[in-house]
Amino acid sequence: MPTTSTTPPAEHRPAEQGATPAPSGGRTVDAPTAADFAAWRELFRGYCELYRVPMSEEKAELVWSWLTDPAHELDGLLVRDTDGTPVGLAHYRPFVRPLHGAVAGFLDDLFVAPAARGTGAVDLLLARLRAIAAERGWNTVRWITADDNHRARSKYDQVATRTMFVTYDMPPADV
Repeated sequence: MPTTSTTPPAEHRPAEQGATPAPSGGRTVDAPTAADFAAWRELFRGYCELYRVPMSEEKAELVWSWLTDPAHELDGLLVRDTDGTPVGLAHYRPFVRPLHGAVAGFLDDLFVAPAARGTGAVDLLLARLRAIAAERGWNTVRWITADDNHRARSKYDQVATRTMFVTYDMPPADV
């Protein structure tokens, strides 16, 4: 994935440094910090398991390095329970939309631990991402999900508009 943005990650931007208080329940949403690696890794592991994608320590360390690198385009959010424990994650980045002459946000990953589902944790992550989009002047936030991810899709149908685009993946040429 080429790095096309020099926007620093959330933990390095003042507008995103403060936590977003939850409307109820005392949950917060903020950028991950160095102390969050172990908890983030367990959430990321759960996300990988959900989509049946292997997660090695090397992959976790690589993605974490992207999240904590001020020069990398990937940013992250953690929703924290009332005791400050991360219970959900979101990974996002900017992407250009030449057809619209605009920049938008792409939500690559969204995951809430099973025990925290139904508590409003995902609502907090999506609300913070919507606020970040407004702060950065993005004209939309886009994401994809599995067709059979019915629980997530029912939430997404409440907060976003499903598009009619079909997604394709093409491997790189053999070199």
